[in-house]
Amino acid sequence: MKQPGFFDLDERYEALSNQGDPLEVLDDSVHWPTFRPILKKLQKKDRKSAAGRKPYDPILMFKILILQSLYNLSDEQTEYQIKDRLSFMRFLGLRLEDRVPDATTIWLFRESLTQHGVIESLFAQFNRYLDGQGYQARKGQIVDASIVPVPKQRNTREENARIKTGEVPAEWEAKPHKRAQKDIEARWTKKHGKSHYGYKNHINVDNKHKLIRGYEVTDAAVHDSQVLGELLDPGNTGAMVWADSAYRSEETEQSLKAAGYRSRILHKGKRNKPLSEHQNAVNHKRSTVRVRVEHVFGFQQNAMGGKFIRTIGLLRAKAKIGLMNLGYNLMRYTQLERRYRVSAPYA
Repeated sequence: MKQPGFFDLDERYEALSNQGDPLEVLDDSVHWPTFRPILKKLQKKDRKSAAGRKPYDPILMFKILILQSLYNLSDEQTEYQIKDRLSFMRFLGLRLEDRVPDATTIWLFRESLTQHGVIESLFAQFNRYLDGQGYQARKGQIVDASIVPVPKQRNTREENARIKTGEVPAEWEAKPHKRAQKDIEARWTKKHGKSHYGYKNHINVDNKHKLIRGYEVTDAAVHDSQVLGELLDPGNTGAMVWADSAYRSEETEQSLKAAGYRSRILHKGKRNKPLSEHQNAVNHKRSTVRVRVEHVFGFQQNAMGGKFIRTIGLLRAKAKIGLMNLGYNLMRYTQLERRYRVSAPYA
């Protein structure tokens, strides 16, 4: 068996770089200290005493959550993959002899971000960073929603009926371990004739850069159009708003006009009143822009290990989905930067 040499690790890293390690590109592209002030504030809140083992660097822990989101890993899988994969180690700036945060530490850090509502602040901070890098929201905005599934609940009809009214079944209160595993905030919905259980990720994407500029998380039963007002981005330089026909109503059209927006929402056919040839042509033209938001959901589903999350309750679902949206923006930013460098190598 060959004795390990001094330069073996460097050679492995060089090989990974030559094969285009996406994590190396991400690490080089993003100015991670931009998140430090927010994370340091949180660390001060959580750390009541200077006694005990020194906490992990908050940027390291934050990057672990980004890794977890990019590959849709559980806490246990994340710990294992950091120990197993050189690309993960290099992205985190860890050496082979360094301690690796265990699954419990990862969970506690994410839980702290969740309970203090910090993930929304981190998302907003990165959007400000994007603005500073020249990626302001431009050329209008596209709004859409996607179902995010969670583990299905095996409840009785009576239990589900109580949950819908906002009650917790009395028998669960006597069984705290069972209650902890029951999600009473996720909901069932139907799409294309199929039933889905979980939450919804409502997003606003700017037409120019295809970056997520804002998001809202609701249970899956909330209609897409109900959160349109919260999603609209007044900072976008374009007045156009694209969305599919589910968002269209006379009230929506009037409110958009009153707020200074120009509706590009797809026309919706009615029973016994199909769309005209002109409306179909308008829809086709608008769909060529609106489809860009589907690329975002497609990336999250196919390149980020799927949208399925393993959490209980709306608060934690918001945290997980917020990290998913931030992870997408980080990867999209690296794509935009790479494209810029290729098109303007001497700039």
